[in-house]
Amino acid sequence: MKTVSATETIARDARTSRFADYLALTKPRLNFLVVASSAAGYYLGVSGALDPSNMAVAVVGTALVAGGAAALNQVFERDTDGLMRRTRTRPLPDGRVTAADASVFGAVLSAAGLALLSARTNLAAAALALATIVVYLAIYTPMKRRTPLSTLIGAVPGALPPLIGWTAARGTIDAGGAALFAIVFLWQIPHFMAIAWLFRDDYDKAGLPVLPVLEPDGHRTGRTAVVYAAALIPISLLPWLIGMTGLSYAAVAGAVGLGLLWLAIRFAIMRSNTAARSLFLGSIIYLPVLWIVMIADCI
Repeated sequence: MKTVSATETIARDARTSRFADYLALTKPRLNFLVVASSAAGYYLGVSGALDPSNMAVAVVGTALVAGGAAALNQVFERDTDGLMRRTRTRPLPDGRVTAADASVFGAVLSAAGLALLSARTNLAAAALALATIVVYLAIYTPMKRRTPLSTLIGAVPGALPPLIGWTAARGTIDAGGAALFAIVFLWQIPHFMAIAWLFRDDYDKAGLPVLPVLEPDGHRTGRTAVVYAAALIPISLLPWLIGMTGLSYAAVAGAVGLGLLWLAIRFAIMRSNTAARSLFLGSIIYLPVLWIVMIADCI
């Protein structure tokens, strides 16, 4: 039986740790949402028989772009990440990966994703992926240090994955893709208001002007969550109104939309960590339910 030396074990553990650090740069939990959203967008956008290989290319290309943009974002924000409890152990502020290495890694992933989308889907999908990178890094990231309006700007690249998937399938941006974009755009605001409230002390330490930092009483944070959750209800019905789905989707979308609105109203009234956590968890459940029902209604 072959024995493994202590040196080999240490080297293997180091490689595993290195892989985990680079994987962390892609923000895998966020990228899972990107994968699910782009896959849903592609599936819903297909007219005719579904080609699984083409769908995989679109999803992988979108995920590479999102992962690369996430890594580059962490390069730009490594100083503020180091000030916040929930992000200070990330690979860059913790010193496990250098800024130069992370920059190369992020650039390579982004370029690979754009090349894959350009070569195997269409230029419109690749252009939307490029817009994701530009808005996320060149507009949203620097705005985070200056104004709470950055939340709205950040919601744009966050809402583009389902539109990229749809456009990769259709070859054009039309009403269906725009509806998917609008749903995810609006959904992100109550979702982030809950996060911002839960981690308001962290944001304050980092000097990031999110609403709960600027207005500690939480009135405006709560109102914002309610307004966008309310707007999400009619917007979530657009797929039914334009003929993408049937009445069963509309019924479920209305029901879960009202549930999310109730959680937002509860948060606006209580302005407590418990209410914010409920809103956050409710928003996490909301979007997958919508995708599942939307896809099931189209089968």
